[in-house]
Amino acid sequence: MSTQAKQRVVVGLSGGVDSAVTAYLLKKQGHEVVAIFMKNWEDDDDSEYCSSNIDFVDAASVADVLGIEIEHVNFAADYKDRVFAEFLREYQAGRTPNPDVLCNAEIKFKAFLDHAMRLGAQRIATGHYARVRFNEATRRHELLKGLDPAKDQSYFLHRLNQQQLARTLFPVGELRKTEVRRIADEIGLPNAKKKDSTGICFIGERPFREFLNRYISKAPGPIRDDRGRVLGQHQGLSFYTLGQRQGLGIGGIKEKGAARGGGEHAPWFVARKDMDSNTLWVVQGHDHPWLLSRSLAADDLSWVAGEPPAPGRYGAKSRYRQADAACQMPAGPADGTAPLQLDFDEAQWAVTPGQSAVLYDGDVCLGGGVIASALPWAHTP
Repeated sequence: MSTQAKQRVVVGLSGGVDSAVTAYLLKKQGHEVVAIFMKNWEDDDDSEYCSSNIDFVDAASVADVLGIEIEHVNFAADYKDRVFAEFLREYQAGRTPNPDVLCNAEIKFKAFLDHAMRLGAQRIATGHYARVRFNEATRRHELLKGLDPAKDQSYFLHRLNQQQLARTLFPVGELRKTEVRRIADEIGLPNAKKKDSTGICFIGERPFREFLNRYISKAPGPIRDDRGRVLGQHQGLSFYTLGQRQGLGIGGIKEKGAARGGGEHAPWFVARKDMDSNTLWVVQGHDHPWLLSRSLAADDLSWVAGEPPAPGRYGAKSRYRQADAACQMPAGPADGTAPLQLDFDEAQWAVTPGQSAVLYDGDVCLGGGVIASALPWAHTP
């Protein structure tokens, strides 16, 4: 269906500039635009760290300037059940989840989409930097990267399916961020210069370990280097992620040649987490072999087309904000079940279980899964 046809579109207005310009562009195109502000967290939303109250004021101000209705909808219970519970389960299992991916699949494009349909919407729209295209040859909707490579958010949207994409618009995906800011300033939006939000509301700018400690019990254990020497004590494996450099509480080892992959004062990085022995393994040097992987396996797969792509060569991201890495996807089970295996042309740094591995064919995001394991470049304990 052409986006030029005048439709009732419900926009997720977050209080940020991207969703504000999204609403403006849709109204300018002649659509009947209604705004919804999603409240997804309320445990401590009166604290200094969670800005939902401020965001709603900003969203309401934008709606006022644009002359559109806005509804405040509380999805906190859905968020806690569908996103936060899984977030905690993953951390307790020693993995590092990406709650933004789950929030998009379960809240923004499920709970919010359902609510919008009840309001009589033909489409929903958000301020994500991505694009949707209908492929006439395959008769399927495709998820494409946003035109601004520095802001592309298709990685976070890779679990969306055909039904969700068929009802979704991403107007700012066709623009660069600088253009979005220019439009906001030009039409006098009150949040034109508002700083982009980072992370998820319930964590905000607070110290992450302090937040997680409220929900996950500490289980201290040894920190060992690649020679097996104990360097200190960790506060609980759940509080660390692979590739982490800050907050380890250990200094350099004053021994000539002590570091493999770095000098004696080279920084330490988390390389492995052994849940069975409750050991945190660390290495010195960014390019230490223990931090490099040549392949990964992912499960809990989700494909935009509704079925896995054919075996072959693709690009893949094993974390957000990295360039697509050339890889080979060998043939898997005929029914497309997990695991997905990706073999990379070049070593990948700190491939982290719990994060998403997302597959691309050029600008087209095909889908992906949750990283279960990685095959190291060199032997690890």
